[in-house]
Amino acid sequence: MGRRVLALIAAVVLALVGATLVLVYASNADERALQGQQPRTVFVTEKVVSSGTTLKDAERGGLIKRTQVAAKALPAGALNLIDGENSSLVALADITPGQVVLSSAFGQERLGQKAIGVSAGKIAISVSLEDPNRVGAFVTPGSSITIYDTYDIKKLGTDDATKQYNELKVMGTSVLLSKVQVIGIGTTSLTGAALKSEGEKGEESAPTTSTPVQSYLVTVEVSPADSIKLVHAIQHSQNSQNNPARHIYFGLEGSDTTVPKNLSTDDFRYHGSP
Repeated sequence: MGRRVLALIAAVVLALVGATLVLVYASNADERALQGQQPRTVFVTEKVVSSGTTLKDAERGGLIKRTQVAAKALPAGALNLIDGENSSLVALADITPGQVVLSSAFGQERLGQKAIGVSAGKIAISVSLEDPNRVGAFVTPGSSITIYDTYDIKKLGTDDATKQYNELKVMGTSVLLSKVQVIGIGTTSLTGAALKSEGEKGEESAPTTSTPVQSYLVTVEVSPADSIKLVHAIQHSQNSQNNPARHIYFGLEGSDTTVPKNLSTDDFRYHGSP
């Protein structure tokens, strides 16, 4: 008889414990369900957000709107706030309408903005050149080139001999830089207006027609020390327009070619002394 009572009591206790556990689980499930239904703030695109548009402009222009979604439907990384810290970030790519805006879709600079890769420790410099000066169309990104510079040779002094020498307008050419990497080729057109301005300065044989002159932008990467030399050579010209740089010449290097940097010549060495 005593054993039956104990068994009955044990069964009742187990039933109560089981019921309690079921109630606790159900309560937690309801709480989780309620949490999943809690509204969360997100931004959704109403119109196309073009690459480069700032968050501030996208919101002001009605390209994106603030809305509420259930927490369980909230995508990871969804944008939920626009403030002073992120309002100036720009869209890294076009965002189509009907999309939940992700924080990762906006950043400091748009993708594709960095059209040319410049090696670490190098500086990109562009030179405007005519076809012969750039070895026709044979110089391409990745080419290794030697850069030559042609310049006036002037002597300092006020004596008659110095004046006579300078009146000869002796020209010299030397190697400016070698083993230079080309990282970009771009084209641009020059009208005859720039050439006409030379004629207005009284220079002889300056074209007066509007015949187009085709020039090409060639971009190279050089060290900071060499960049000073190259920019100075580009800017050093009697032509104030200096576009294209006719005194700059590129040479396409072959494999295993080494051009001594001290190579130079002038009118006297080339043509002989007068």
